[in-house]
Amino acid sequence: MHFRALMVDRRDEDVEAFVQTVEEARLPEGELLVKVAYSSINYKDALALEPDGRIVSRYPHIPGIDGAGEVMKSSDKRVKPGSKVIVTGYGFGVSQHGGYAEFARIPAEWAVPLPKGLSEREAMALGTAGLTAAMSVQKLQDNGVSPSSGPVVVTGASGGVGTLAISMLARLGYEVEAVSGKEEAQARLLELGAARVLPREELLPEEARPLDKQRWSGAVDCVGGPMLACILSRMKYGGAVAACGLTGGADLPASVFPFILRGVGLHGIDSVWAPRELRLRLWKRMAGDLKPRQLEQLVSEIGLAEVPGAAKELLRGASSGRKVVSLMKDKE
Repeated sequence: MHFRALMVDRRDEDVEAFVQTVEEARLPEGELLVKVAYSSINYKDALALEPDGRIVSRYPHIPGIDGAGEVMKSSDKRVKPGSKVIVTGYGFGVSQHGGYAEFARIPAEWAVPLPKGLSEREAMALGTAGLTAAMSVQKLQDNGVSPSSGPVVVTGASGGVGTLAISMLARLGYEVEAVSGKEEAQARLLELGAARVLPREELLPEEARPLDKQRWSGAVDCVGGPMLACILSRMKYGGAVAACGLTGGADLPASVFPFILRGVGLHGIDSVWAPRELRLRLWKRMAGDLKPRQLEQLVSEIGLAEVPGAAKELLRGASSGRKVVSLMKDKE
């Protein structure tokens, strides 16, 4: 069998991405052969197309850390051919070929059943970004942050994780303050459910205080760096912060005061190696009470050949919302 895939390969000091025909024999070992209907674009996918992205270790490689489709072959009795599945995280699209192909072979443990209430396209509108947002919301809830606790803040609000987190929190009844440096995104963030939009500069003061006025009961931080330090300083007593990104830097120039004087909790969010039980629970929630009402408004659809351009937009900060990759679009 032959099928189309987006391949990245290293040429001297550069990396090239191109659509080509691939033989099934090039796929890795695994119990399931999945016919991929949709994938998506995440920050890690964009880095996989860069020569210094430090995501891909072996070339040539098929990127795409997300995928949703139909199981065509299965040697695992727990997964029947014809069933629809979602694949995110683990080594998918990183250590082995991923979702930017019409077919993928994976270990059965990597597959999550597509829950009722979600189509394959909707599942990829959520994808890794949605799972990360859902894990962040769940972490806040697990630590006692409720709508009655007070406002919550979401940074990197115009990105994939940020927009989905806002939609999820707003649907649950939280008062959400969104932080974005893009003025053109403000109207849409308000439509998604944000109570107000804060300029990025408000959380990047020239003189940061180790402990500032209490403002938020919870936070979903997609930025890291000095902005995360500012958020910690403004958390209410007993508040919780879910840290899931580093677009603002990997360093954390913070004080211990929020932790030892206000009992603030800082919780790391990793969706790559999340336990299977948590994945199953959260995908069901994303088909139910965490499913953004405005999900379709967040999505634009592209084909395989458009992925490299869309990835560069994402790295430039010129992208917003979620881009779903259709494996049927532009098929010759």
